[in-house]
Amino acid sequence: MILRVHHATLRVHDPVEARERWARLHGLSGEGDAERALLRCAYEDFCLELRRDDADPGVEHVAYELRSGVSLAEAAERVAEAGEAFEEVEVPIRGRGLRLSDPDGNRIVLVERVIADDRKPAVARFTDQLPGYHPRRLQHVNYLTADTPRLADWYEGVLGLRVSDWVGDGAVWLHADRDHHVVAFLDKGYAHVHHLAFELTDWGEMRVALDHLAQHGRPLAWGPGRHTMAQNLFAYCRMVEEEMFVELFCDMEQLEPDHQPRHFADDPHGANAWGILPPRSYFRFDAAAIDAEREQLEAQQGLPEG
Repeated sequence: MILRVHHATLRVHDPVEARERWARLHGLSGEGDAERALLRCAYEDFCLELRRDDADPGVEHVAYELRSGVSLAEAAERVAEAGEAFEEVEVPIRGRGLRLSDPDGNRIVLVERVIADDRKPAVARFTDQLPGYHPRRLQHVNYLTADTPRLADWYEGVLGLRVSDWVGDGAVWLHADRDHHVVAFLDKGYAHVHHLAFELTDWGEMRVALDHLAQHGRPLAWGPGRHTMAQNLFAYCRMVEEEMFVELFCDMEQLEPDHQPRHFADDPHGANAWGILPPRSYFRFDAAAIDAEREQLEAQQGLPEG
């Protein structure tokens, strides 16, 4: 039923500030006002909606695009048959969508597939809007949870995704097409959006992106490295303002049509083929963890006595 991630809607206190910040740090472009901004990576209609909200900042919902030929009515019928409640909502540009929630309360919006009028590849187009550095697309989302098996069953049964891989018993990755994953869940004892992931072209563009972040005062929380399952090169930076991380990645594994789920050991090699584990602050969003990450306190603790 699901083709891919279409967009994420973020709650922000100041859409004007947030739009400028996401454009400056991550090469997104778009337009907006004091109430709402729409940003894009390249030629899509939008990949991020920044919505003014006086509540706590964060991810309001993640929207998925349905496969060609699947209507909202058909999606609604499938969701209803699964026993899930939903409601129709307005979606910028797309018009209508269906909103529901997963067992952790993460909001999901489903939108119909729209095929662009101009279907030429990016290199065949002309633009005076896109910056020189920009991601290719918003590609996946990762959540922390306290019940990974329950979430895996729900996304398979309700949305029709398929399990790609497990790491131990507490981490699972699910796919919609040949990309290794479109959503993932990691058991850390509580529910929270962990990161949104933007795809870059290759390792060369990754270097440009990481140098760019460094020059704008955004150090990495983890990486660069290479995930053993999914095989993608990765780097994570914290977006303190929205209480989440952004992953920049490239070279993700493309699955075969007859792919069967695999099980990787929950060890350092399972997380990063190059061997470096993330700091513990990587799984937290409180002020103490953010300060420890900023000051690199974990790296300064020293070795135990030999």
